Amino acid sequence: MTLGKTAVVLGGSVAGLCTAGALAPHFEQVVVLERDELPAEAEHRRGVPQSKHPHFLLNSGRRAIGELFPGFEDELIAAGGLHLMPSMDAAYLDGEGWSARKSSSMTMVYSSRVLIERVLRDKVRGMANVGIREGVAVSGLTVRGGGTRDGAVTGVYVTTSTGDEHIDADFVVDAMGRGSSVGAWLVAAGWPEPQVQTLDAKVTYTSRWYDLPTADQRPVSWWWRHLVIMPTPDKGQHPAEHEFLVNFFPIEGNRVIACMGSWGIQMPRTADAFIESARRVRTPLFAAAMDKCAPTSEVHLTRSTGNKWRRYDRWSRPPQGLAFIGDSICAFNPFYAQGISSASGSALLLREHLSRAGRLDAEFCARFLAGQRKVLGVPWRLAMVRDQGYECAVGTEKPPEWRRRVLASVSSPAFSLIVGAAREDAVVDEHFAKVFNLDESLGEMMRNPRVIAGLMRYRIRAALGRNRIPFAFDPQAEPPDTDYSPGGAADTATRTAA
Repeated sequence: MTLGKTAVVLGGSVAGLCTAGALAPHFEQVVVLERDELPAEAEHRRGVPQSKHPHFLLNSGRRAIGELFPGFEDELIAAGGLHLMPSMDAAYLDGEGWSARKSSSMTMVYSSRVLIERVLRDKVRGMANVGIREGVAVSGLTVRGGGTRDGAVTGVYVTTSTGDEHIDADFVVDAMGRGSSVGAWLVAAGWPEPQVQTLDAKVTYTSRWYDLPTADQRPVSWWWRHLVIMPTPDKGQHPAEHEFLVNFFPIEGNRVIACMGSWGIQMPRTADAFIESARRVRTPLFAAAMDKCAPTSEVHLTRSTGNKWRRYDRWSRPPQGLAFIGDSICAFNPFYAQGISSASGSALLLREHLSRAGRLDAEFCARFLAGQRKVLGVPWRLAMVRDQGYECAVGTEKPPEWRRRVLASVSSPAFSLIVGAAREDAVVDEHFAKVFNLDESLGEMMRNPRVIAGLMRYRIRAALGRNRIPFAFDPQAEPPDTDYSPGGAADTATRTAA
């Protein structure tokens, strides 16, 4: 039994494609409207400028997309995606130096954003009752009883190459991203202006794509696949580049995306400036690795990175027949890799609500918004914890100066403490992986007595110089390839020496 004849999705990016998968079992037909002409292969397009930067597919996102599209992960890997364990496959520079290499509970799939979208498009195009209309611009909504208890969205206006058109819809989902005009159209139709929470920490990041050398041409010291350089904890004088968050991010096709980002610092825009800045980051390995690769793109810079949550969930009378997925309702600082997972999680939640719905009335819309609030609250609070500590941040969520100073002074040491404890404590490692992958809130983790005990034990052992796994290896040297996994030879030797 379906809930209606036609559902319309506004936008054909990751959020829109996941939404189409959620709607398909519940409507006779699903129509995805996309402004761009979509490429057949994994290629960039105008409507997704962020595709030129690294994208992490967190475990919560992998799981949500896999439930919406069974077989997605296998097809992504078959298309070239890389299934890696970051703690074994990434060289990670945090605090004073390189972290030890060891196994952990967390794995990730690495690929470009354009490959993720191509595989998703292939899955959607294989659904018999879903159609994607390309080159279509959404220009407005049709509504009934705007702003009243029975107010509803009943269709959309579109502009195509042949003229204007109206599409009747039993259900509409806004997946048009940060720049969506749906909120303004609703206000014009009689709904109140939604409260908007914002925090822009002035994050700017810049990326360039490279071809890696073939396996037989790489240095012997390149045991790693992914290179991560965290901002320095040093509060003294140092180059601005020491404040950068840096990734040498592996993707399909024997390629990498070299990316540098910062909070409130001007970033390089040209190839020459990009290379010069790379030589000033706090380890020579990043620039040395770039030197061994062949650049295949110009430098791509993005500044539209503020956190923004349109609080439609606080409307007392939300419109019937409408939902919001992805950045159209809640956009995050991309540094924290939460966007795809939050969008796919919301789409999966929508499917679950639709499966229990008898009809798409006002109560349904209110219930879904309330449930979505919980899904979005976890990544939102994580983003706030970090971004509220920056003096350059602006927005409604900017804290009082005293609180900002406290956050700035404790957030980085607290993060380093958790990372350090996770190296030596399997329980802390497990919960930290859940928080990182949006499967658990930071508050839930920090209320866990076993996690608190693990953190305290690690802090005491560190003060006594009795860490089981060494850390802070010289950042000017190559990251050590020794495997310190529990039970391994290096771990056994360290325990014996202790």
